[in-house]
Order: sequence, then C-alpha cells, then structure tokens
Amino acid sequence: MFIIYDLIFIIFSFIYFPYFILRRKFHSGFLMRMGIFPKDFFKKLSPIWIHAVSVGEINAVKSLIRELRKEYPEKNLVISTVTETANTIAKSLVEDGDRVTFLPLDLSFIVKRVVRKIRPSLFVIAETEIWPNLILRLEREKVPIVLVNGRISGRSFRGYRIVKFLLKDILRKISLFCMQTERDKKRILSLGVPKEKVFVAGNMKFDTIDYRDFEENYRDYRQKLDLKPTEELIVAGSTHPGEEKIILEVYKKLLIDFSNLRLLIAPRHPERAENIAKLAIKCGFNPVRISQLSDQSTNQKIIFILDTIGKLISFYAISTIVFVGGSLVKRGGHNILEPAFFEKPIIFGPYMFNFQDICDLFLSNKAAIKVDNKQELFEEVKNLLDNPSEKEELSKRARVLILENQGATEKNISLIRSQVTLKMKFCT
Repeated sequence: MFIIYDLIFIIFSFIYFPYFILRRKFHSGFLMRMGIFPKDFFKKLSPIWIHAVSVGEINAVKSLIRELRKEYPEKNLVISTVTETANTIAKSLVEDGDRVTFLPLDLSFIVKRVVRKIRPSLFVIAETEIWPNLILRLEREKVPIVLVNGRISGRSFRGYRIVKFLLKDILRKISLFCMQTERDKKRILSLGVPKEKVFVAGNMKFDTIDYRDFEENYRDYRQKLDLKPTEELIVAGSTHPGEEKIILEVYKKLLIDFSNLRLLIAPRHPERAENIAKLAIKCGFNPVRISQLSDQSTNQKIIFILDTIGKLISFYAISTIVFVGGSLVKRGGHNILEPAFFEKPIIFGPYMFNFQDICDLFLSNKAAIKVDNKQELFEEVKNLLDNPSEKEELSKRARVLILENQGATEKNISLIRSQVTLKMKFCT
C-alpha cells in the first residue's frame, strides 16, 4: 500500500511543482524537506520531536513546549513546520541544543533517513496531521506518537470517512489522542481508533497567551503609532485578499462620524503589504508600513500596515476594536483568542469554520460579534464606538471565557506523562 502511496505522492509532486514555483513557495528549507541537512545538524540525544504545520499550530503548542521542558529537562527539542512563517516563530522558542527544521516530504525513503537522523524519543503532532509514511516509520522505530490539541473539522471528517479503510490502520499506530472536544473524540473514534487511546483534554490555544511570553511594554506601541490619548484604533488582523478593500471602505465611512479613529491592517501574509499599500492609495489614504515607521508625527490619512511577523498581538493589546480576518472570505478565519485575552471587542465574518467550536462558544456567550457583509461590519463597529458601555461588556465576557477554558496544556502533559513516558524510556 505504501509503495502505491509513494507513487501517488511523486506524481502529485510533479503536477504541483509549477504551481509551487509560481507561488514562490520554494525556499531554503526545501532541502530539509528532502532530508538534506547540514553536517552534524542533529545531536544524538533522542530529542522530543514536535510538529506544528503552520502559525496556528505553532502558537497552540507554545505552552506545551514550556511544560515539556519542565517534565523532561534532559531532553532537547526538534520542532518541525511546513510554512516559513511558522518556522520563524519556532526559532524564537528554542534553546541551546534544540533544532528547528521543516517536515520531510512524506516519501518512505526520505522519512526513513530523517527519522534515523533525528532519533526521537517522542513525536508530538499538533492538531490533526496525518502523514502515513512518517507515522509508519516512527512506529517501526518504536517511537511513541502523540496527537495533541486534536480536532477534526466537519470538512475533514467527511474526507476521512471516505478513506477510512486506509486511514484506520495508520491511526492505530498513534499512541495517544488528546482531543479538544467531545465531538472531536467521537469523530476520531468513528474512524477506528481504540477508545483507550482517546481522551478529551481541551484546547491549548486558551493557554497560549500569557504576559510572561512577551518582554515588550504594550503601552509603548501607542507611542510608536503616535496615537494621541483621544484616538482609537481598529486592528484588522490576519486579513486575506478581498477583505482589505472592504475594511478600507468601512473605515472611510466611519471617519465621517469618528475623526479620531485610526486603522491598522495586518495581512495574514506580510509579503502582501505592497499590494495593500497600493489599494490604500486608491482609497485616498497614505499607507505606512510598521517596519518603516519614523518618529515624525502622523496624520489622519495614514493607514498602518503591519509587514513584520510576530507583532500582531502587540497591536491587539492597544486596539479599541478588533476585526479577525480570513472570515469575510472563505478562508476559515483565524484565532480570536489573542484579542480576547486582552479584553478586546471582537468582530468576525461568516466564514470561521477553522475555529467553529471556539466561535460558537463566544457567540453563545455574547462575547463576540459575527457580521455577514460590509454593511453589517460598518453598523457593528459604529454601534460599539457609539456605545462604550456595550463595548466594555462585550470585552469582559471575552476575557472571562478565556479564563474559564484554560488548563488544557496541563491535561495534555498529564496524559503524556501517564500514557507514554515508559515508552519514551524504551527509546532513549
């Protein structure tokens, strides 16, 4: 079966390669994906290998990484990602002796070489990443595999059920499933995983945000933007193509009644800053990139564009209102927990299927606002600006939900300790 899988993977790779080049996804880390590393890159210390595909996953395991260091102080960490942005964030989390790499392509001969180079004592997958050849090789090398913060969206579940006859044996090779919710647990059990391997541990994203994780004084960010005490700031975070035009038009309309209102747009992919700048100019604004901010006074016509990685949370902290992007277009939305932690009123669009459980929780507790279109976005922002007490209550409810749902990291560590530690010792 895995020979056929390799063949399909190779054929797909050849078909995808032109798109890969055109979208400029080829980067220096691609050699690592082929299993090619600098000499002596991995030390033979049987590290804990943590895989987090993208930004959302690497942010979700920040607290777990901290706790794994406490639980297994003798272990170094290897952190792998797929995206460059996640790789950059991962590099900020490592200590001496740790390594950051890219996940190897899931071809049997590549993963065999990489697993034997890393020689992990434990493999931790963030959320639900199923790589058949990698899982098979780890199991053959007697490396316990743990899935943490596990979730299965409705879309993924429908796809998994179609290939259940192939997926069942692969999933059974995973030692422990720490799922986010009862619904996620039921879905993974229905795919053939033995019930003694599956537990509900909550969502670690509620544990991610902690003032201790950051050294900056957030209040300084108001000064960086030259915001006056009376000025308010809308932050549109993790936006995608199609959303910025809507946001700029809404902002332009809001300025008629709220001349003290400022706007910062933070695209999901910072390399899009130039395109957003051109769009802002067409709308009559003067775009300023955060990386190019001067000490000169700013004016009302300026639109701030965040073109650096890892700073969005700092601007969430000084915002008045937050719009979470990827939700007015069919991208599935992004993390609303960061602004909620800072007690900010949160607005998002109708397409939040990547965070459905969290969004449902916030909406049912009246801790966030969902809008369906540009007009509703304008009306809701205007209403919050006109009614400070309503804005404050919305913010407080969001913060309470964060506090009520924390503790998943501790549950995940406890399950790893009780279910797989002995297997780890066998591998060291």
